[in-house]
Amino acid sequence: MKVLITGGAGFIGSAIVPRLEKEGCELFVIDNLSFGNRDFLSIPDSHFFKVDILDFDGVEAIISKIQPDVIVHLAAVHFIPYCNQHPFESSDINIRGTINVLQAAKSSKALRKIVFASTAAVYPISEAATAENHEVRPLDIYGLSKLAGEHLCQRFHLETHIDTIVCRFFNAFGPNETNPHLIPEIENQLREGQRTISLGNLTPKRDFIHTHDMAEAMTKLIFSDIHGYDVFNLGRGIEYAVTEIVETFEKLLGEKITIEVDPARVRKVERMHLLADVSKLKNATGWEPKWGIEEGVKNLIDNWKK
Repeated sequence: MKVLITGGAGFIGSAIVPRLEKEGCELFVIDNLSFGNRDFLSIPDSHFFKVDILDFDGVEAIISKIQPDVIVHLAAVHFIPYCNQHPFESSDINIRGTINVLQAAKSSKALRKIVFASTAAVYPISEAATAENHEVRPLDIYGLSKLAGEHLCQRFHLETHIDTIVCRFFNAFGPNETNPHLIPEIENQLREGQRTISLGNLTPKRDFIHTHDMAEAMTKLIFSDIHGYDVFNLGRGIEYAVTEIVETFEKLLGEKITIEVDPARVRKVERMHLLADVSKLKNATGWEPKWGIEEGVKNLIDNWKK
């Protein structure tokens, strides 16, 4: 099976590529390397294309040449503060870039499935676990742009009848992070020798899912017999406060960590809870997460100490 992954040299792509290689897939990657790293991938140079998804002709030429069976569209700008500060750029990449990928996908006569990376940011504020049938009402530019991408994917399916799966990612963590999200920000400050770290909001709780578990879930969805257009949450179903994440680092390092709140890092609009209901994914694929917060943080610490 030929699988093309946009943004495949990035944080999540670098977990999915090796997982699909284990299944015997022939992997191809499009990435402009603005956030990704070619060194994250072991695929041959002939299978890697440094192309921006805003370059429609470039993307179409690659897809026409490869004739992939599956396209996984990950390429996006996804760090929420950056998206809010650069609304034109992030909307252009996340919406027009998605249009380009979907339009170019029509040049593959072999194509049988599209998998689109969306986000839990499409949901409104809620204190309970959120299922896929919950209303969608984004709070920020990132969520708005990804919801537009979902609508574009649904339109693509209606036009082509190609199976299309939307994955709403909750808070991913793991190796090869390329944006200053919470866990890598804590990690980076600790690696620099700081034991008084600077963070923003401390009380919000998030559903953290390891990228290895995400890769496993997406692999199951790719090889599933799910047909039509469908949407799945990708989370772990457990939420942790910022302070609990810091306490996990404290426990594993055996050192006291002090937190200072930096007003510049405090978001003006904040969700106090973001928790996935993943029963639909589990029932459809048999997937179960294997990586908890402690296992994932220990892996990060072990990697930086090597």
